[in-house]
Amino acid sequence: KIVDGTKSGNIHFRWQPTNRPIASVKPGEEFRVIIPDSSTMQIEETYTTNDMSKIDSSKFDGAVGPIEIEGAEPGDSIEVELREVRTGTWGWTAILGDFGLLKGRFQEELIIWDLRDGYATSRTETLKGIRIPLRPFLGVVGTSPPSGEYGMIPPQFFGGNMDNRLLRQGAKLTLTVSVNGAMLSFADPHGAQGDGEVCGTAIETSAEIVAVVKLNRKAAVKVPRLVSEDDSAGKQIVAMGISPDLHRAATEATMEMISILKERGFGGNEAYALCSVAGNLRISEIVDEPNFVVSMLIPEDLLSRK
Repeated sequence: KIVDGTKSGNIHFRWQPTNRPIASVKPGEEFRVIIPDSSTMQIEETYTTNDMSKIDSSKFDGAVGPIEIEGAEPGDSIEVELREVRTGTWGWTAILGDFGLLKGRFQEELIIWDLRDGYATSRTETLKGIRIPLRPFLGVVGTSPPSGEYGMIPPQFFGGNMDNRLLRQGAKLTLTVSVNGAMLSFADPHGAQGDGEVCGTAIETSAEIVAVVKLNRKAAVKVPRLVSEDDSAGKQIVAMGISPDLHRAATEATMEMISILKERGFGGNEAYALCSVAGNLRISEIVDEPNFVVSMLIPEDLLSRK
């Protein structure tokens, strides 16, 4: 089954429970999704900085979906496994005057990248000669909220624009189910990104993914959970905190990790201490105002008592 996000009718620009499904998959059924870049196909390969005035920012992060997960009900959770993440052959990075951690301090600029042979190389004079290793991932994966309407840019408790670079091939992301069918959507593929994504964009590109969804009955989660490989650090258990306050986000990520550890048989004090001696807090995303993402990582192989 293929869901084609290059068709305008398969894209939505708001998170809301009234979005109607564009496809349906069964738990355990493998499916493909073609996902446009975060400009939703507005930026073209031949564009330069002078073309940036043509871009409509209200069409950023258009999400492919929603895809109905058959049998999913409120109170469940779903585990989304990304079996393949393949990027396009080119990408872009933009410094935008009104976006990013240091917004307003630098001139707007557009960088176009070639993506091939495992590296991104700049076609422009800016960053000429720099080779960035490709680490493809998805910035946006989310389910429908139970009510209300949310913009695409800030991440939420149901996922969305988390910009967590560990959401890569092989990752398993657990999301809460708030409506019948879960209503799962994907967007914002990246060729590579540093933690934080401080200028507001990564190496933005298109992608084709292969995914499969597992349904967890009566196993709702408060915030997204993730199991993923972290380069040379091996498989990591990842808890996320999402908040407009970084300290609160760090607290939420730590509390969520403690909950995960308690589910695996650790006592409360044990879990808190383990977070301190072996856990790693990182700012995964600091630009998608008003909500930021802090992740707590613990290597999975530490959780087996010898």
